Amino acid sequence: MSNIAKRQTSTLDKVLRIALYVTLLAMALVYLAPFVVMLLTSLKDVEEIRSGTLLSLPASLDFYAWGKAWSGACTGGTCEGIAPYFLNSFQIVIPAVLISTIVGALNGYVISHWKFRGSNLFFAALLLGCFIPFQVILLPMARTLGWLGIANTTTGLVFVHVVYGVAFTTLFFRNFYQAVPAELVKAARLDGAGFFTIFYRIILPISTPIIVVTIIWQFTQIWNDFLFGVAFSGFDTQPVTVALNNLVNTSFGGKEYNVDMAAAIIAALPTLLVYVLAGKYFVRGLTAGAVKG
Repeated sequence: MSNIAKRQTSTLDKVLRIALYVTLLAMALVYLAPFVVMLLTSLKDVEEIRSGTLLSLPASLDFYAWGKAWSGACTGGTCEGIAPYFLNSFQIVIPAVLISTIVGALNGYVISHWKFRGSNLFFAALLLGCFIPFQVILLPMARTLGWLGIANTTTGLVFVHVVYGVAFTTLFFRNFYQAVPAELVKAARLDGAGFFTIFYRIILPISTPIIVVTIIWQFTQIWNDFLFGVAFSGFDTQPVTVALNNLVNTSFGGKEYNVDMAAAIIAALPTLLVYVLAGKYFVRGLTAGAVKG
């Protein structure tokens, strides 16, 4: 190839690269526009919101809305800041994620490397659970929670999310463990290792990518859930999504859009932090289990 052709190819590559970066930057700006509007609105007072434009900068930084969204109370005691409900969500999310991840890992390990009579039927039933709409299980789950005596409690919501999440976590771990050589497990059995020894010393140490995937998936699903939260929680055990809905739809003496936007950003912060800190491992973990089906 001549030097002229090489220069033309190099120039074309640079132009395409610049065009790609410009396109990605434009799409990122479009994607972030709602968040920018929310952030700017949360830093303005009500009069400035009504008289200004959505993208106008605040005249001065005012964090009053953030304080009221977090701990303020409405007149009459019918609504309050989202702080206690923020804590409720963590009390629901953390045990639900841990339990569903552990159970899903054990199920995936069993289905992949400890075949038993009916194992395929068991996996098909779990797979079917991934496609059952939330609305279908509301009534039977409500009766189950009442029978167990954990209705309108955070324990009940943990139970609901574990039951519904196990199907997804099992599928993730099963696909990942299918790529683990069966000879490795068989060799461990011949050496006298039992079920839990193999799982703890061989399977679990190589499961970090898929564990990260399930934690991100479950954390996001449970934290953002509204339907189960509004259906199975009491007034004092509501998750932050239900509290946010109540705050936004309750007003006294005028709508405070700055408080609503601040509360929405606060409610979204945990999931944003999870994706920022561990997002790069999410795709890596998904593709790690895509070698064998």
